[in-house]
Amino acid sequence: MYPEYLVAPMREDLTVAGFQDLKSADEVAAAIESEGTVLVVVNSVCGCAAANARPAAKLAAGSAKHPDKLVTVFAGVEKEAVDKARAYMLPYPSSSPSLALFKDGKLVHMIERHQIEGRPAQMIADNLIGAFEQYC
Repeated sequence: MYPEYLVAPMREDLTVAGFQDLKSADEVAAAIESEGTVLVVVNSVCGCAAANARPAAKLAAGSAKHPDKLVTVFAGVEKEAVDKARAYMLPYPSSSPSLALFKDGKLVHMIERHQIEGRPAQMIADNLIGAFEQYC
């Protein structure tokens, strides 16, 4: 588990952009199972989270059509919350960072780490925006 002082700036990168930081399995369940659309960002300390995933999530969240809720869990910090979020993302394997869009509690779009690494943030954001257009 990473110490809070190390992850605080990475966590804040999303929370200042309007993402709710979920720290328990109950919070994750309540968010994902709620009516409407929810974007879940599995945040990470890795470079592809900093350079690609977080910037993409923030860009997409600013689009005209966007999910009702924007939430995040932090891999390597809140194990219970991350495990719960990943359980909703099955059959996709655990991946951090990752981005998942849910509608009425059902997974409708998933972006895994291998789709984040080496891709520009705008390309990832465009992928998310396309999903938002379809599901939000």
